[in-house]
Amino acid sequence: MRKAGKIQPLPEAIATLVQDGCFVALEGFTHLIPFAAGHELLRQGRQDLTVVRLTPDVLFDQMIGLGRVERVVFSYGGNPGVGSLHRFRDAVEHGWPRPIEVREHSHAGLANAYVAGASHLPFAVLRGYAGTDLPEHNDDIAFIDCPFTGQRLSAVRAINPDVAIIHAQQADRQGNVQLWGLSGVQKEAVLAARHAIVTVEEIVDELSAKPRAIVFPAWVLDAVCHVPNGSWPSYAADFSVRDNAFYEEWDGIARDRDRFRQWMDDNVLSASAPVGPAVAAS
Repeated sequence: MRKAGKIQPLPEAIATLVQDGCFVALEGFTHLIPFAAGHELLRQGRQDLTVVRLTPDVLFDQMIGLGRVERVVFSYGGNPGVGSLHRFRDAVEHGWPRPIEVREHSHAGLANAYVAGASHLPFAVLRGYAGTDLPEHNDDIAFIDCPFTGQRLSAVRAINPDVAIIHAQQADRQGNVQLWGLSGVQKEAVLAARHAIVTVEEIVDELSAKPRAIVFPAWVLDAVCHVPNGSWPSYAADFSVRDNAFYEEWDGIARDRDRFRQWMDDNVLSASAPVGPAVAAS
């Protein structure tokens, strides 16, 4: 059973809730990507993870490149605006530093799998996947006939991570959390998971209503952690801007195994705080 949104240090939250072999969702869409939490997970040496995200980018590249990932569930993978994830590709194509299992979905399919998990249903039904070869490579996809119309539909197995980790803009002192701007499936991931950790830019006395904001009440969260700039090199709307130069630089870092390892040693594994300076949004 979850304990209501306790505000605590990030290292404590990761140590308590994420164990070797866990199924971990690290969700964020364009911004609010939980880099700081992912880096803390790496510093604590977690191994043999199954990781899921709608659009994995550099964070998953780093986790895969260090050999911490056993299985990846996703619907798109790339260095946004730049190109391939070279550590991801190396693991798939050459088994370095270890072979990984890949379970690929469509965006709609994976989002629906989260919805099913959040709804405590065994699967979701949609019209997607028809005409693709994804069902041939993913045992979590099947075709069924509608009992009412006879229509051929796609079914996707529910996703219920052990832990969902997201980043957001604000929490209040009671552990309620609010995020706004572009959103993906953060809400669905949190509600589908057995446990949830949220890192936030700031803690305030009271949350102020924002248009189209998502609010997580404290009782659906296990841990709320104050981590300013916790989504760098992505951004948090109204708090920071995206570090486009870093994503370009990462392409060169990730192409070379030795350079990648050295960068991770210098900037993540031996660091006690998120890398990169905070940049105020203009």
